[in-house]
Amino acid sequence: MLPLFLVLSILAFLDGVYSISVRPAAHGRWRPDLRRRVSNGGRSSGLQSRQILEGIVVGVAPANNSTIIPVSFASDRETYYVLAGVGNVSLRLALDTASSDTWMVSSDCGSPACNVPKYPLAFESPTFVSVNSNATAFNVSYADSTGAEGFVARESVSFGNLTVPDQAIGLVTSSNVSFTDQVSGVLGLSFPRLSAIASQTVNATPFFATMAQNGQLDYPLFGLSLTRDDSGSLAFGAIDGSVVMNRTLIEWNEVVPFAPFGAESNTSSYLQWTVVLEGVSVNGSTVGLQPTYPAQTFNSSLALIDAAVPDSGTAGIYGPYQDVEQIFSQIPGARLVDDDDGVGQWVVPCDAEVLIAFNFGGREFVMQPTDYLIGPASGNPNLCLSWPQAAPPSSDGIDWQLGSPFLRTVYSIFSFGINTKEPPMIGLYPLANTSIPATPEPVSAVSEFFASYSATVATTLPNFLLPTPTFSTPAYTFNTSVRATPGELVRTGLATSTYVPLLGGAGGTHHRNATALPTITPSPTVVTFVITDTSGHTHTSVSTASQPSVTLGVPAGWKVSGARPGKAAAGVGATLGALLCALAWGVL
Repeated sequence: MLPLFLVLSILAFLDGVYSISVRPAAHGRWRPDLRRRVSNGGRSSGLQSRQILEGIVVGVAPANNSTIIPVSFASDRETYYVLAGVGNVSLRLALDTASSDTWMVSSDCGSPACNVPKYPLAFESPTFVSVNSNATAFNVSYADSTGAEGFVARESVSFGNLTVPDQAIGLVTSSNVSFTDQVSGVLGLSFPRLSAIASQTVNATPFFATMAQNGQLDYPLFGLSLTRDDSGSLAFGAIDGSVVMNRTLIEWNEVVPFAPFGAESNTSSYLQWTVVLEGVSVNGSTVGLQPTYPAQTFNSSLALIDAAVPDSGTAGIYGPYQDVEQIFSQIPGARLVDDDDGVGQWVVPCDAEVLIAFNFGGREFVMQPTDYLIGPASGNPNLCLSWPQAAPPSSDGIDWQLGSPFLRTVYSIFSFGINTKEPPMIGLYPLANTSIPATPEPVSAVSEFFASYSATVATTLPNFLLPTPTFSTPAYTFNTSVRATPGELVRTGLATSTYVPLLGGAGGTHHRNATALPTITPSPTVVTFVITDTSGHTHTSVSTASQPSVTLGVPAGWKVSGARPGKAAAGVGATLGALLCALAWGVL
């Protein structure tokens, strides 16, 4: 007879699989949340049976202060989203590292763009807290002139096993921000200084900053893996150990602080996930970068590392005209084909075997043609639209914006920094060969990629050359009398000083123990059981973890039109549980 402890362990595993919050998509590779990290102490967890069932390596202990959740790539091929718990409902939120606030459409929104799952005000969630009787206005606007408005409220917000109660959020009542794939709002992951909510509401720090300032995480960071399907991940408090195999290869870059806006204050502080871009090269030939505000940006080009919603205008790769023009001048046959709204679009021959590399911290991060090419033009199939696009000068001095095409080539780590001890940093872990010269992909591989990805762009290119437009440089936005240099230590606004710094102090010279960063690993998608019954016969069973059904925007068990949506289906878990019990007691 199968030992009782193993039967109980199996059933506990199935119950855990059944209850985990999962990706709502029905396709792609599922990677459920696993609440573990690497333990320095190697303590025994008492879960030996569970470790056998889940394939967990020895030395991995449960972690209550980290989580990892799936990241999905939307059908618009620009948005990345995650599943959030907001009060009693599940909603999909788009990731945005260039904004700070978390907001979602509420049931009071009747705009056409609000035809998505909504936060149900009529449910009267027990964790909902009104702010100023819902009279505190919330407004957000994006680069494409879309925006949303509503009111500020407080609600419990959860991702995986991490929850922030009374989190200040924006509940939208009017919007023209369009999403696909039933995405209902935005999860902002930038610094509190950008928060519209925090600027007008007391104790209203954004979600990630709240966890870091309260010491709620194993380490004050989040890690991001972006892919072209549903196999990406967002980890809070630790990094994804299934992606980062060697933490010594992470290139750490100090985040750049910004001086105050006018008389906002008399000290600099952190605003955006912006770092120094040291160089760009084309097939190994260096492009001479020309920063727009050299005196204000210490003669360096600044780059925003940005997983953004499409409306923000930074879902791709953008640089200043003076740099982008140089890049394409080194690619034979490249030409400018569009400059609508001031944004310059270049094309290159689709068979160009060209590598484009961005240099951070002295390390080259190489992009292959399938990384930076958007796709062939339908009217000119031998020419491909390409990143980067060129943008007019920005008054904040951020010349470059590197979005998802670049981020898919790295695992990116956003370390929030520690008050008085450690500046914010961005770590970049290369996912492919970063050496120059690397070998460009063959033309056949690029063609196969375009065919499989249906990447053709419906457009016909002009049959004449466009001149490169010129722009006047606007006045610099920030107070030039206040000094701001990369890696500044600040007294407030970052993670609580109870954290022990692992990445070093100012100046980047003391990366003390970056290899000690906590790691969390997604559980396996498929589990194989090998069971010997009382007769000595061996039975092998392969189980795909069951996925409870999630009804977006509807609390579990809440009656809607006489139905009770949101009830999870036991599926494979219950069937396999019955099978295992039968095997255990010798029935089969």
